Amino acid sequence: MRQENKTFFKELNKLMLPIAFQTFMLAAVAASDSIMLGLVSQDSLAAVSLASKIQFVQNIGLAALVGGGSVLASQYFGKNDFKKVSSIFSLVLRYSVIISIIFWAISLFIPEELMRIFTDDINMINIGSKYLRVSSWSYLIVGITQTYLCMLKVSNKAYLSAIISSIAVVLNILLNAVFIFGLIGFSEMGAEGAALATVIARIIELILSIIIVMAYKIKLDKRNIISFEGTIEKEFWKISSPILLNEAIWGIGVTIYSIAIGHLGSDATAANSIASVVKDLVTSLCRGIGVGGGILLGYKLGSNKLDEAKSYGNKLVKLSIIGGIICGLIILATMPIALQMDLSNNAKDYLTIMLIICAFYMVSKSMNVAIINGIFYAGGDSKFDTYCIITTMWFMIIPLALIGTFVFSWPVLVIYLIISLDEAIKIPFVLARYKKYKWLKNLTK
Repeated sequence: MRQENKTFFKELNKLMLPIAFQTFMLAAVAASDSIMLGLVSQDSLAAVSLASKIQFVQNIGLAALVGGGSVLASQYFGKNDFKKVSSIFSLVLRYSVIISIIFWAISLFIPEELMRIFTDDINMINIGSKYLRVSSWSYLIVGITQTYLCMLKVSNKAYLSAIISSIAVVLNILLNAVFIFGLIGFSEMGAEGAALATVIARIIELILSIIIVMAYKIKLDKRNIISFEGTIEKEFWKISSPILLNEAIWGIGVTIYSIAIGHLGSDATAANSIASVVKDLVTSLCRGIGVGGGILLGYKLGSNKLDEAKSYGNKLVKLSIIGGIICGLIILATMPIALQMDLSNNAKDYLTIMLIICAFYMVSKSMNVAIINGIFYAGGDSKFDTYCIITTMWFMIIPLALIGTFVFSWPVLVIYLIISLDEAIKIPFVLARYKKYKWLKNLTK
């Protein structure tokens, strides 16, 4: 058993640590945006936080495509069928480009209309619209980049994906300072500067991704980018469709949460944006466990090592609980730093309680990411996630949050507590489903 544990952690760390680090570095961009724009004005911070929800929705679609592709590709990689792996990522690239073009167009041509969905504050609408027009160009290329980075992860080169993203993130943060504050001879651009920094960093990230993938001779099946190959297309959508549905209904739900908070005023929006940044930074460990564990289980399931996959799944569940507790403690430890932001006293009071709620939220979040998005998805058991999201988020949390916000005008922190309960409510049902082991399947048969 000790040797098995050693092997498990050795294999998992090769995937988990680079993915966790990459996720952390990506969240660091949002953190730098919040810190630097918070120094400009509270409205700039709040407006960009709301405008960024457009890319959040785009990322949901991309995550579903890349996630579905990685589930199927990791099993074929475990089976050593590299031709199928190439075909799968060609499909992912095709649909990722389509999504990217759509979000580029709406952000460039109708940014004011998009901002009015989230807030009725004229100043925040103006700031957010300017941000969206510039950042839309990064939306155009992010789908290609995410496909290439996922190819590296599934091909057991997650560390290269982490290196590329880290270079882009460091560049993004440095350019943030230059463009937002007008350093080294540039004009002070505020929110538009944050958007321009993101665009340049994404271009560099794409160039590096293409160079590295070509250097390691990880190939795309170019015919499948344009043409349709029936069998692999059917397999891909059988896995990806439920994931896309799950991500869509979850993402729309989270966006509704933002709409509710956005209509509670600038103080609530600014405090929520800081709490979200802290939560996203810390959640990187949970993402590493879930995504890395899912890819690892895919290898085992694809090579038909079902007993080993079952054992690894049990270890992932225990690890996710430990990871969630650690993440919660980190949030509490970083609270004094977060409260140094230039916010109103009212916003700081909101932020204090929000971070305490986030700390308790992390245990259930960590478990659900590892079990649902990692273990269940690895074995193609993605429909259960749909039932969970519809039941907890859409039938319970969203109605309560909207009624509390627009009908009864409940306090900000009551609304925030309500929208933080969905992960905890799922846990008993998720664990019961896990014990049925319906996820223990070789999808390549």
